[in-house]
Amino acid sequence: MASITQRVVRSWSSRGALPVLLWPVSALMWLLVTLRRQAYRLGVMKSESPGLPVLVVGNRIVGGAGKTPATIAIVQHLQRQGWHPGVLTRGYKQAADAQPFTLIGQSSANQLSATDVGDEPLLIWRRTQVPVMVGRDRVAGGQALRQACPELDILVCDDGLQHLRLARQIEVVVFDERGAGNGWLLPAGPLREPIAPMAPASLVAPPIVLYNAEKPTTPLKGHLAQRAMAPMQLLSQWWSGQAGDASQQPPRDGAWAVAGIAHPPKFFDQLAALGFNTHPVACDDHDPYTTLPWPDGIAHVIVTEKDAVKIRPERVRQERPATQVWVAALDFRPEPSFWQAIDSALARLPRHHL
Repeated sequence: MASITQRVVRSWSSRGALPVLLWPVSALMWLLVTLRRQAYRLGVMKSESPGLPVLVVGNRIVGGAGKTPATIAIVQHLQRQGWHPGVLTRGYKQAADAQPFTLIGQSSANQLSATDVGDEPLLIWRRTQVPVMVGRDRVAGGQALRQACPELDILVCDDGLQHLRLARQIEVVVFDERGAGNGWLLPAGPLREPIAPMAPASLVAPPIVLYNAEKPTTPLKGHLAQRAMAPMQLLSQWWSGQAGDASQQPPRDGAWAVAGIAHPPKFFDQLAALGFNTHPVACDDHDPYTTLPWPDGIAHVIVTEKDAVKIRPERVRQERPATQVWVAALDFRPEPSFWQAIDSALARLPRHHL
């Protein structure tokens, strides 16, 4: 039987009886969010700069909407444009006794696990090789990252739209197929805040909307991102940074597909569209994989990169020696107009410390 939380989440796609019942609480939520944003805009509450320009990537809706793939793509674009970015992130699901700040870099990455810093920060580092500072206080984290890596000239904050104490110059707002749901704020709907709230005064351009979907899913004008899978890699190849070989791929029938992401069916559907007939295993988002979620004797398992960062090859060889684990990396490509909007905003930034 579905829990009350599951029933509430399912109700967010419409304005049925349960959302209507919860609407008064959402109205109060809207008032508090609006007053808080106004307080920051008027200077009653203070935003602070970490000393570098900041580009924030986030979403208005609860749950994963594609922030991490967007963050990775933006960091890689900044690198191609000659910037030297670093990343700030909260480190969701890291250990409760974790340090206030943890720097992921060349000298520390191999000693850190997803339990220490969270799975998404480790994935961002592996895909970009830029310094990643993990900590709840993004302002202090940004200042610490700037001191540790003085070569940086811009910070990208993964999931920080509502962290208004962090002054920012550019915002990227990501929506997926769910759009804004029924358009109401929590708990009657899925929105953390209105889809087009009062923008921070520090922005050099209006928020840039990116749709991680086949078509726009809100009335907001924005840009689309194409999603595809790159050639799959064996887990050991992925960990060593080798490219996938299109001629060596898992069998189309009989493999298990494991996904510990916000919306596992999205991953399974992508595999089906490529002709794979898999046995799907949906795990909780950010599952730590204390126990590997497939039995011994399974020949082939396909996982997402977010799963792969928590499953080391040596562990598979020890616990599931009969299994070949394949990593399905996401090829996330925003359309050219998105990069034009990003570059236009970047051109307005001072390329020196603020």
